[in-house]
Amino acid sequence: MASSSKLTGTGLEEAGVPGQSFLRDALTSCTDPLKAIEEFQLENGILLPSLRPMLPLLDLHGVRRLDFHTSVLEELRDKLIAHINEPVGKDGKETDKKLKELLSKSFPVVGVKALRPVIMSILKNTPNIDDKYLKVLVRDRELYNDTATEVKRQIWQDNQSLFGDEVSPLLSQYIREKENVLFDHENHTNLFFSSSPKGRRQGSVVTRLAHMIGYSVKLYDMVLQFLRTLFLRTRNVHYCTLRAELLMALHDIDIQKIIAVDPCHKFTWCLDACIRERNVDIKRSRELQGFLDSIKKGQEQVLGDLSMTLCDPYAINFLATSAIKILQHLINTEGLPRDNVILILLIRMLALGLSAWVMIDSQEFKEPKMDSQVVTKYLPALMSLMVDDQVRALHNKLPPDERESAITTIEHSGPPPDACEAYMRESPVCGILAMYYTLHAAKVRDRGALLRILSILGSCKDGRAYEDPFLHALVSLLVQWPDEFHGEDFSTVLFDEFFFAGLSKDNVTRHLLKLLWNIHTKLPETRVQTLMKALQPGTQHNESVHKLYETLQQKLTTQAEPMPSSSDMEYLDSPLMSVPTPAPFHM
Repeated sequence: MASSSKLTGTGLEEAGVPGQSFLRDALTSCTDPLKAIEEFQLENGILLPSLRPMLPLLDLHGVRRLDFHTSVLEELRDKLIAHINEPVGKDGKETDKKLKELLSKSFPVVGVKALRPVIMSILKNTPNIDDKYLKVLVRDRELYNDTATEVKRQIWQDNQSLFGDEVSPLLSQYIREKENVLFDHENHTNLFFSSSPKGRRQGSVVTRLAHMIGYSVKLYDMVLQFLRTLFLRTRNVHYCTLRAELLMALHDIDIQKIIAVDPCHKFTWCLDACIRERNVDIKRSRELQGFLDSIKKGQEQVLGDLSMTLCDPYAINFLATSAIKILQHLINTEGLPRDNVILILLIRMLALGLSAWVMIDSQEFKEPKMDSQVVTKYLPALMSLMVDDQVRALHNKLPPDERESAITTIEHSGPPPDACEAYMRESPVCGILAMYYTLHAAKVRDRGALLRILSILGSCKDGRAYEDPFLHALVSLLVQWPDEFHGEDFSTVLFDEFFFAGLSKDNVTRHLLKLLWNIHTKLPETRVQTLMKALQPGTQHNESVHKLYETLQQKLTTQAEPMPSSSDMEYLDSPLMSVPTPAPFHM
């Protein structure tokens, strides 16, 4: 009885195997139940005459019939699965036909757990599964969970909500991973922009999404629609990163069926190559520009996806960094920004990327018209600022001369040109370039340059200077420059003029807490107290802000506990401490 109970279950009778119903009828209609059970075992056991004499021997050794039948079942099942999974030979049609016949005969017993792996293996190797089987799998959560991704793809094709349920946790995980890097207050090595494009798209979420999509253009389109919708709803630029990384992950594994129909593929591939090489040469620039110029009337919607690709923080970082390098080159060669075709292209791509959200929201797919004054007035003003900083840096290396120092300070240390701040208020591109010049000044540790640009950086259009990737990069550089925090002028510009202007934003509080966590020992106590008072989180802040603030407060309290005085320490360290106390004199 025990040996057969393992195989009884729904669907056995339909497959021609006596099951629960047969056994129940046999027991209720017989005169001798024990004999009925013996007959059932004899008829439904392993029908090999050579094995039957062995059963009494196994009984003598204490091997249960259930264990014997189970071991044989598992061995046969594994061999059958291995045979089903063998690569298809030349006659693929014949193989498909056999698989469909096998599926038709075996599917009724899919409810039997011991046999289910065989049916799941057949389904996995069947390219086009009949709807009647897919409907059964969808209705039963246990069966659905046991189904391979290759089979689920066929279910998802016509079930967008079910696919969305599967994809949603992955997208949430992806955003969490990005934010963990940006906000980790103890992280100084795994910086946001330090990872390579290829390394990023080999992450677990991107790899999993690519596997879920497989060769299905329809599923790929669904994921892109999810990303557009979430970007529109949250303005979170990490969805733009995922859009580019997913396309390039499919490129890496050569899913031609998808990359051949994605109109952004060649552009994204070319941009990815530039980011990897950290350079835009004339050949690549012509390819990128040629693609932008080739968008014809009626195809403007492509600009929506292109703008998302260019809105990716890694793309923005590359484009803006490259533009600053070109400006420095133009200063050294006394060139004009308007004459540099690569610089003009970089600005054009920056403008397109920074307009992504507005374009998708308005559904007006039109490339932003370039303001010629950005090139003819703002860039020369920014270059003027950069020249001042270079002159001061060069002067500081020369032998000291009081008169010359005074002249240099007067001529090259005043407030930034008015045109800089004016255009930063109006143009997102101008703001981004100012932000990346700030990072450059911090990287080369030019104190004067950093303070000058920081004093106007808070005026960037749409508060772009308070976005996470930029603040993360700035804080990471400032942490490596701790001694500057001794100077009150440095703290005044950095905290009072820049950070405090953005404290209404939840994320700015987190980045400033991260900075304070790392440099508080270098700040005067009064400044630390002022900062802690300003940073005290309210109900609008999330739990992580409250937790970091409390941890920092505990750290400050612990460090503020009084230490033993120097005289006490000297006494404790005295060699006399090891000499025994003499006994008192007795008179």
